[in-house]
Amino acid sequence: MNQRIIKNARIVAADEEFTGTVVIEAGLIRSVDRGNTAAPGAEDWAGDWLMPGLVELHTDNLEKHLSPRPGVLWNPHAAMTVHDAQCAAAGITTVLDSVVIGDLDEGGARSQTQHTSIAALHDCNDEGLMRVAHLLHLRCEVSAPDILEVFHQYQNDSLLRLVSVMDHTPGQRQWRNLKSYRRYTERNGSYSDEAFEAMIARRKEDQLNFALPHRQVIVKAIKALGIPLASHDDTLLSDVELAVAEGVGMSEFPTTVAAAQAARAAGMAIIMGGPNMVQGGSHSGNVSAMELAQLDLLDIFSSDYVPSSLLLATFMLGKVDAWSLPKAVRTVTRNPARAIGLEDRGEVAPGQRADILRVRMNRVDMPVVLETMLAGQRAF
Repeated sequence: MNQRIIKNARIVAADEEFTGTVVIEAGLIRSVDRGNTAAPGAEDWAGDWLMPGLVELHTDNLEKHLSPRPGVLWNPHAAMTVHDAQCAAAGITTVLDSVVIGDLDEGGARSQTQHTSIAALHDCNDEGLMRVAHLLHLRCEVSAPDILEVFHQYQNDSLLRLVSVMDHTPGQRQWRNLKSYRRYTERNGSYSDEAFEAMIARRKEDQLNFALPHRQVIVKAIKALGIPLASHDDTLLSDVELAVAEGVGMSEFPTTVAAAQAARAAGMAIIMGGPNMVQGGSHSGNVSAMELAQLDLLDIFSSDYVPSSLLLATFMLGKVDAWSLPKAVRTVTRNPARAIGLEDRGEVAPGQRADILRVRMNRVDMPVVLETMLAGQRAF
């Protein structure tokens, strides 16, 4: 049977790191041992880190390839394969492609790509074109008038592993600061004051009419299917209380310390963005991932819109007081895997799938992925 032996690797296990040897066989980790080996043919990793492949629950990276410029829609299969390659290069071995359904911008790019992106995901998977494992995360914009029609098309999708309920109505949650909201919405073109105010009024009216009833339908359907649920951009205690009452298990990108504390008290997993950690704060002025990490209010990192941020954020987190590299690595491996019911990956341990990274720190103290393995086969 084909066997791969790796020695002299700096192994990051679930609770500790040590120099040792790993044996891979038939796509699985067969053994993990401390110390060296004299086995013939063993690869000497010369002290490079050997760690689990990263598990990504929420990335918008695909969107950048589907719509690379305002008004430009790209071939979805080309977008998917390039996105896949970037994930492999970033060390991500399992990725939930987050597809927004329900577009607040009438005729916007998301409404034009939601169906084609999911179709491309299935096509590329079926053809064996993917370097890493891809699953689906539906991000449901509950105040969008058309959300339920689209949701019902995909609620039984075979790749669906996570559903998040979100509300990007200006004036609350992520967009409490209307100046930040205007700056973000005007990235592709300016509004007059009158047009901006009219748009705000229209979105608030849609929220009043649709947000809660749509959310109730979606939560009920997904709970019946047994699929994990996340609440997006919790800000107030009432946001967390609503999610807890619904049986939501994850607080995705809480915007305040108070919301994160309430989520922790309720036993919800707390997800923060890797770019927030790397950049030293939120681009929309909300709570920083570093602050939550220092308060031990962080369970999972998501790369959000930059796949390479996961590994960078992990090594930064490993240097924070009361954290260690193994604990930090769990936020991008075991913790997200277990949060969506994947028990076969996320650890360097016997019996786990051999989703493994070889990582080296370069001269400017940045971790670099030298190799990504999926089930023991090289993906990058």
